[in-house]
Amino acid sequence: MMIFIIVSLTLVLDQLTKFFVVNNLTLYQSIPVFKNILYITFVSNRGAAFGMFKNQVPVFVAAALAAIILILVDIVKTKRKKISLYDVSLALILAGAIGNLIDRLRFGYVVDFLDFRVWPVFNVADSAITVGAILLGWTMLFSKPVVKDRK
Repeated sequence: MMIFIIVSLTLVLDQLTKFFVVNNLTLYQSIPVFKNILYITFVSNRGAAFGMFKNQVPVFVAAALAAIILILVDIVKTKRKKISLYDVSLALILAGAIGNLIDRLRFGYVVDFLDFRVWPVFNVADSAITVGAILLGWTMLFSKPVVKDRK
């Protein structure tokens, strides 16, 4: 249940912020939030991370669907009594993948808008995927493996 809440809240935040940007800014328009630090800049990302591999929508859609399916299978088949950092990481990655998939299917590109001027422009879904991947790496490196009692 908690996984569903994390996915839902992250996805709603992602889609609401993108809705605001698409409906209130023109492409490449930039608004300072904190001058010289953070800007809201509407960019259409037709590639993957940092705009690499532009105009490969079918490949990105297939990759997102594969990731979504694999994560859902893991969540459904592993019924845990309490949520772990691993579960949170999967929930964030799932929400981000769904959020960017919605954009690709709807617009043919991903709506990016968080602009720190020292890093490529990104969005809430990208942030969720990045944080989720870092948490997943952390759990894989530093968590004890679960050993099931075999009888």
